[in-house]
This record gives sequence, C-alpha cells and structure tokens, in this order.
Amino acid sequence: MTRFSDELRAGAAQIWEAQHAHPFVRGIGDGSLPKDRFLAWVKQDYVFLVEYCRLFAFAAGRAPDFETLVAFADLLAATAKGEMELHRRLAGELGISAEELEAVEASPTTRAYTDFLIRTATVGEFSELAAALLPCMWGFSEIGQRLAERGRPADPHYAAWIDGYADPEFAKLAEWCRSLVDRLATGAPAAAHARMARAFLTSSRYELLFWQAAWELEGWPA
Repeated sequence: MTRFSDELRAGAAQIWEAQHAHPFVRGIGDGSLPKDRFLAWVKQDYVFLVEYCRLFAFAAGRAPDFETLVAFADLLAATAKGEMELHRRLAGELGISAEELEAVEASPTTRAYTDFLIRTATVGEFSELAAALLPCMWGFSEIGQRLAERGRPADPHYAAWIDGYADPEFAKLAEWCRSLVDRLATGAPAAAHARMARAFLTSSRYELLFWQAAWELEGWPA
C-alpha cells in the first residue's frame, strides 16, 4: 500500500534527485568539496537550526495530542543540545569561533527558507507544518545513507558528516516524521492533501537551494 509520504516524495522526485547530483553533495561524498564552501554551509546551517528549533517549539505547542507534543519537545531538546553542539564543535575544528558562529547573518536563501517554515507553523494547518519540516529530516537521512553506501572520503570532517546523517537513529527520526505526516493525511480532504503537498514541495525546493547557496558562497548584494 502506497503511503501518503511516498506520494509526496514522488511528486518532488526530480528535486530530490537534483540534490543527490548536486556538486556540493557529491563533493562531500568523494572528499573534493572546497573547504570554503563547507564552511559557508556550516555557518548557514547553524543559523537554520536555530529557526528549526523554533519550528519544533511551534509544533509542540500546536500538537493535536500529548504524545506528539512530547515527541516534538524531545526533538527540540535533541537539536538544541545535541546537533547544535556538534555544529559548534565542528565549527571550532574548522577555525570558526563560537562568537563568530553566533554573529553569522542569514543568507538570502536561509532567511527565505526559515521565514517560510515559521510562517507555515504560525498560519498554516498543523498538517502543513508537519509536511513542511519533513524534507529536511528525511532528505538528510536519505543523502547520508546514499553517501555511506559508497564509502567514506579521507577527509575526517566529511566522513563524520556522512556518519552523522547516515546514523540509524537519525533515520528513525525521519521515519517518525513520515509516519506523522501519513497519520495526519489519513481521512483528510483532498484540499488538505493539496496544501500538505505544496508545503512539502516548497521545502524540498528550498533544500536544493540551500546546497546551491553554499556552493555559490551566497551573500547579500549590499
């Protein structure tokens, strides 16, 4: 039986495959990614994660049941205390001080993506919120697993990046989010399905743009 999340993934297949083929992603996989581009990604992803934590907070507050509330509260804690600490440690190893990391300004793509997510969390339906946050979690899990299947590059930072996102525990989080989206779609009207699909597609597009922004060392024109 086809899951609703599978339908969402199929509708964004071209975008997701473009992520796998992107030179930034391929460069992590084979170790050829220039360090300045990786540094740009680390900085912008840190900014993104701050806003992603806010998204989890909104999700917890709007959760339709206590179990889902607790799950999002746990995700918020794990991201704020775990993943972000790993980012700080990685940044430090790459020569980025904690002060510099905290002072990073969101690039145009990071700002647009996070503003879309927060807007969806505040004015959209809860099912749209869940569909909007799924591409990040599920997409990184898929990328990590595909890269891991090809082996690890010699660069220790890139190898650790792959290991982190290929981790089975991270895959479990992505699967939980997929299951939530499937549950929210069950019995929902066609109009609700369409809104969820738009949210998922928009986030998928921003995920691809996020790689491109780091690849181009995107910044504000003035």
